[in-house]
Formats: sequence, C-alpha cells, structure tokens
Amino acid sequence: MIDKKWIGYTGPEVSFDIERGRLKFFAQAIGESNPIYLDQKAAQAAGYRDLPVPPTFLLAADLDSNELFSTLAKMGVSLGKILHGEQGYTYHQPVCAGETVTVCSRISDIYDKKGGALEFIIRDSSVTNASGELAAEFRSVIVVRN
Repeated sequence: MIDKKWIGYTGPEVSFDIERGRLKFFAQAIGESNPIYLDQKAAQAAGYRDLPVPPTFLLAADLDSNELFSTLAKMGVSLGKILHGEQGYTYHQPVCAGETVTVCSRISDIYDKKGGALEFIIRDSSVTNASGELAAEFRSVIVVRN
C-alpha cells in the first residue's frame, strides 16, 4: 500500500519552452487536423499569438521532465504496475509556441479500491507562464495494480 504521507507532496517546479516544431509534431502524432495547430498563419488568423498547444500537450511535455517518474519511485511505486486512469484539463488562457511555462505538481489524494488491489494517485498540476500568471491546470489519475 502506498503511504498516505505522500498526500500533499509537491514536486520540484519544471520549466520548459513551448517550441513550434514540437507542437506541429505532437499535433500530427495525435492526428490533429485543425490548421490552428499546424499553421502559424491560421493560428494568428484565429486570434492566437502563435501555434496554440493542443489540449493534451502539457501533460505529454511534463512527462518528458521525468518529475512524475521520480516521484513515483520515491513513493515506492513500480512503473510496471501503473496504468493511465484519467486526465482532465482547464485552460485559463492560451499557451502558445514561443512561451516558457512552469509546471508545479502536487499529490492531492491517494485511495484504494477492491480491498487494495487497485490504488489511485491523484496528481494536480498548475501551469504558469513567464509572467507568473496561471495559464492552465491539469489532473492526472494514476492507477497502481497490486
């Protein structure tokens, strides 16, 4: 069983640049065909400064930092036992290519089901822009099979 002491744990902040080429690659990889995610002029015509991030991009970029995997290791959770349970996003303002964002993640809950056969880790993340403004929030549910 995962120790409940991890509830409230906040990992180190992770900053990364939102690069246009990476956004295009990500959009193509997920089959996104809306031109605002692929063409800078289309994005600007739609009112964006540059290419906006596709809705699920921030979690994917955050995973590149390995912060989540480091936290899970500290918690004693084997990567071979985890499943992606759920994710949700709230955008407070557009996040676009050319920006630098900072992600701060917190373990907000840990609970179990089926007599402990499944444990759930709830991880809430906030994304701020270079001005320190809240740009987005996302929640991930990680399922641990015991």
